[in-house]
Amino acid sequence: MIKVVVTGRGAISAIGNNVAENRQRLITGQTGLSKASKYFTSKFTESHPFGEIKMSDEEMLSSLAVPEMKGLTRTDLIAFKAFEEAIQEAGLDSDTLSHPRTGFISGSTVGGMVLTDQVFEDGSNRAQRTAFLESYDYCSHTLRIVEQYRIHGFTNTINTACSSSANAIMMGARLIRSGRADRVIVGGADSLAKFTVNGFNSLQILSEDLCRPFDANRKGLNLGEAAAYLVLESEACAKGKKIYGTVSGYGNSNDAYHASALSEDAVGVIACMRAALDHAGLEPAGIDYINAHGTATENNDLIEITGLGKLFGEHLPPFSSTKSFTGHTLAAAGALEAVYSLMSMEHGELYASLNCEQPISPLDELPIAAYQEQQEINAVLSNSFGFGGNCTSLVFKQHL
Repeated sequence: MIKVVVTGRGAISAIGNNVAENRQRLITGQTGLSKASKYFTSKFTESHPFGEIKMSDEEMLSSLAVPEMKGLTRTDLIAFKAFEEAIQEAGLDSDTLSHPRTGFISGSTVGGMVLTDQVFEDGSNRAQRTAFLESYDYCSHTLRIVEQYRIHGFTNTINTACSSSANAIMMGARLIRSGRADRVIVGGADSLAKFTVNGFNSLQILSEDLCRPFDANRKGLNLGEAAAYLVLESEACAKGKKIYGTVSGYGNSNDAYHASALSEDAVGVIACMRAALDHAGLEPAGIDYINAHGTATENNDLIEITGLGKLFGEHLPPFSSTKSFTGHTLAAAGALEAVYSLMSMEHGELYASLNCEQPISPLDELPIAAYQEQQEINAVLSNSFGFGGNCTSLVFKQHL
């Protein structure tokens, strides 16, 4: 079977405008969550922390090597930003990007909903609303990137809620392993939007305090915005390039339990993790670190830690939720945390779960409390669980 390797990474989030800045904040333990949102405004911005990217739309547009397009959303802009970093790191030129065996798969849930107010206000003016309508769909950022880089290979946009970009990674890896593509850029992007915030508030899972993943006294999640992409290539196509790791295993399941909650017996969580381990040819003891989904909601954290306990037992490795740094970035979360997982392996370091003090009863398992360096990390499991019970786990290994 063809080995799938990672040759490029790009990321922008509340803790950094590129991969290096993200890593630095993870090392120093500085969260990007605050109640001082500068560019995103809603009735909740003064009372709730958000993980806002520290760049305006104008700053992002001026930093991108793309022509000015009408109706670009913030989701489009952050997607371009992370995409450009990933392809530059992988050394992909225009001929390679437009090659029919180069694909692009991205995930998004927000898409152009960030421009809902503009669409509504311009609804009576047909001459003015066209650009906003073209950008409103959740797949608009994918279409913009395909247009700009003349991508002629397989393209797709995935919306499986919070597992969207993890599923994009899985799908891209499957295309390469089956010989249908030589390389696929995979990931996702979501910006902060009023519709999203109002929706999570209606579910009563939006916390007024900094989120506390895996803490017994957790009160809910904080939302964030981000974009992240990986360049996946077949090992044969990656000769001479720096390789950051391999996509060695993946599993997807659905516990078909509830529209916005996981089943109490963790059936979906366990099934996707076990499938990913089996696909990677690993026993539970072979995992050195788990980047958990860890949203800090009552249901998710309890079910995830229950599933981890059942599957790993006494071999439970160190785990953490980096959402305590970035907030829950929805469709971008799986790809962003994949970047963090690869950094963990490359540099031999473990990242903390901030704000966790008391373990969830009766399991009594605490996540990583502080940054740790000089660790031997050969395999990482990264979890992403979406609404509707769509659960995805990815296994990354050191390239040997």
